[in-house]
Amino acid sequence: MTAADTHVRLDRRRFVAELVSRLPDDALMVTGLGASSYDVFAAGDRPGTFYLWGAMGAAVPLALGLALAQPERPVVAVTGDGEHLMGIGALATIGAVLPPNLTVVVLDNAHFGETGMQPSHTGLGTDPVAVARGFGIPDALRITDHAQTDDLATRIRARTATTYAQVLITTGEPPRALPPRDGVSNKNTFRAALGLNTF
Repeated sequence: MTAADTHVRLDRRRFVAELVSRLPDDALMVTGLGASSYDVFAAGDRPGTFYLWGAMGAAVPLALGLALAQPERPVVAVTGDGEHLMGIGALATIGAVLPPNLTVVVLDNAHFGETGMQPSHTGLGTDPVAVARGFGIPDALRITDHAQTDDLATRIRARTATTYAQVLITTGEPPRALPPRDGVSNKNTFRAALGLNTF
């Protein structure tokens, strides 16, 4: 039994909607492939969101680069446990630089949801919060109650410390809300939100 097994799991769509509604207008978001992208899009499309359709393991590294390049803006990576595990080594770099405007939100249902719901490592004993702290991210927490959403949003707005949040979610599968799959359009929309030229 893992530490996650002893906690209540949240409705992922509700949690993401509540978090997104509390973000400042200038927040930038990067979503991992699959459910996290669907949930963020379902919460309301924002020009400052970059949806990663199939770059497994890249959400957190991309968010790290954004946080370093845009230090005055909150940057939030929203990803799933399976996608996150593919690129978990990025936490070592985050722990080395600790950008205070970066928040990593891992929606953890302890399964690989995009490949058939096989148990993921977080369901087999891996504790992502302990891993994040081991990589040098002291502000790492586990969210097991919707009441914690306000605290997480406050941390994001404050931009005072790198934050890592493992959110325990159910394995429920709400209807898919698919963001646009046009990579060029997504890139241009996001560049415009950064005040950059599109080409």
